[in-house]
Amino acid sequence: MLKTIINLEPGKKVYFASDQHFGAPTPKESKVREEKFIRWMDDIKEDAQVLFLMGDLFDFWHEWKHVIPKGYVRVLGKIAELKDRGIHIYFFVGNHDLWMKDYLEEEIGCTVFYRKQYFEMGGKQFLLAHGDGLGPGDKGYKRMKKLFTNPVAQWFFKWLHPDIAMKIALYLSQKNKMISGDEDKAFLGEDKEFLIIYSKEKLKTQKIDYFIYGHRHLPMVLELEQKAEYINLGDWISYFTYGVFEKEFELKTFADGTKKNYP
Repeated sequence: MLKTIINLEPGKKVYFASDQHFGAPTPKESKVREEKFIRWMDDIKEDAQVLFLMGDLFDFWHEWKHVIPKGYVRVLGKIAELKDRGIHIYFFVGNHDLWMKDYLEEEIGCTVFYRKQYFEMGGKQFLLAHGDGLGPGDKGYKRMKKLFTNPVAQWFFKWLHPDIAMKIALYLSQKNKMISGDEDKAFLGEDKEFLIIYSKEKLKTQKIDYFIYGHRHLPMVLELEQKAEYINLGDWISYFTYGVFEKEFELKTFADGTKKNYP
């Protein structure tokens, strides 16, 4: 099991945020949420050592060789500012921005991950992932993801004119219930939450202190066996929640320019 070890500097913290879905439901409505996220990044930049963006930063993202989607300039600029300040930024590709390639790495200096990763921070063991496709069930989505990540399918899509491709993709992306589905706001129970099931299985063979995911949208902290914690970070659509780790993990809410503990 390969893992990245991060030695935290005194007074520094690690931050986590997921599922912003910028661009949805419309560019105009998205800008309000983008501005709030920018204020949050301004708020954390003084004590952040690491920022994990845990997936679905965009409601849809695709990179052509010489073209990227229009918009998100201020969000990307603020991420670049944090990186220029020496903050390490790790980006996990989600199911809405899974066609991320090398733009964030080359232009900003982010480290981009396409699958789960293991980290050690502050003497604690972390398993981090966006969360899509992990655990049992959801076979329809898993088949769809295989199609979307298939090199042949990606080759055909890239030959569409970007204006046409983006119009089709944004329509389909915004029809996806993950942006606003009521089923995403209800806890299904430990025996039905696929990421909890997946985490419990991992604990049978590995020592993990924190399992941290996006994807599910519902903010959640659940204690598992061996004093491990399962965390879903929530979203920046309905909850505006984020995680912070110094010596222990906390889930917090960013509301009206202020931070408070969740819930």
